[in-house]
Amino acid sequence: MGFNAATEAEIIAKVAQEAPQKLASAYSASSKWVANAATISPYADTADGKTHITPANLTSMFHRSIEVDTTSRVLKSIFAGDEYEHHPPLSADSTLSDEGAANHTRFCGAYGDPGVELFVFGSSKKNPYLAPEKFPARQTLEACQSIASNHGLASSKTIFAQQNPKAIDAGVFHNDVIAVGNRNLLFYHEQAFVNNSEVCDQLSAVFDQGELIFIEVPKAQVSLKDAIASYLFNSQLLSVPSTEGTTIIVPTECRDIESVHDYLNKLEAENSAIDRVMYFDLRQSMNNGGGPACLRLRVVMSEEQIDSCGTNVFLTDLLYEQLKTWIEAHYRESLVPEDLADPALLEECRRALDELSELLKLGSVYDFQLN
Repeated sequence: MGFNAATEAEIIAKVAQEAPQKLASAYSASSKWVANAATISPYADTADGKTHITPANLTSMFHRSIEVDTTSRVLKSIFAGDEYEHHPPLSADSTLSDEGAANHTRFCGAYGDPGVELFVFGSSKKNPYLAPEKFPARQTLEACQSIASNHGLASSKTIFAQQNPKAIDAGVFHNDVIAVGNRNLLFYHEQAFVNNSEVCDQLSAVFDQGELIFIEVPKAQVSLKDAIASYLFNSQLLSVPSTEGTTIIVPTECRDIESVHDYLNKLEAENSAIDRVMYFDLRQSMNNGGGPACLRLRVVMSEEQIDSCGTNVFLTDLLYEQLKTWIEAHYRESLVPEDLADPALLEECRRALDELSELLKLGSVYDFQLN
């Protein structure tokens, strides 16, 4: 960025004095939102039978765009082998703005079966007049089409849908803030897409593994404002083994906002496709802009792929305890903006990340480990 000095400590001091917003961007923790890490198409959907992975370029936000190289290395470390095809991020151009799985949903019977992939975009050069006016659209049609083509997806099993520009201007920056899908179920708001009925018809026409279930939440029952404030759709839909129906995991904000709570109670009582609601206190995460769906990047893996994975990334009781010990050893009790000017913070972060990558058996994935 043009800041030069003899030592890293001097560079940090200079940036803190002259451009504190750039220092804050460099220290951004947004890489924890794995829903923006990549778009992944499993082996059952692709022409060559491989799992295809494209890291998101995240060009719409500077503090996000600096994540891409490290994320690419992490993905290559975890998903290693001939059965994976790793693509480079799309070109860092506004026409190909890509924010990953937050705008991508896959529908299927069983997870390992061939599926239908839904790509949702906010704007397109083909139709620049149908775009949000207040906030930028972070995903483009051109990016979605490029990824689908690179992944070798069948055009007959790929749907492209446009987000409602009014929803984007209301604060729906990703599709996963207004719609969520799992297996044969799509749960979405009345104002999610430019044309909801057309999207549903297109999906139903190409889904050949039974019936697709659509649950549309009327704006008369849950307003767009309440949907966004509660993060009702930034939730996790889970198929729990050995049980029927679908569980939805939502933040406690959904209980605090009356209209949303009433709707979820009604959903449970009606014994609908979503028949169990679980509330979690995610206040700190929510204050930082992320609900349950921000941690959603579904990857279909065979038992053989799981067994042959060389990294230590599948959660066990032992790994949970190891991660807990790591957190307690390295996380500061508090962190304020002024602390970013402390060179010791940089060294603390590097020590923590060095230990974490060793614990997870990722190898050298961070820039400071490669230099």
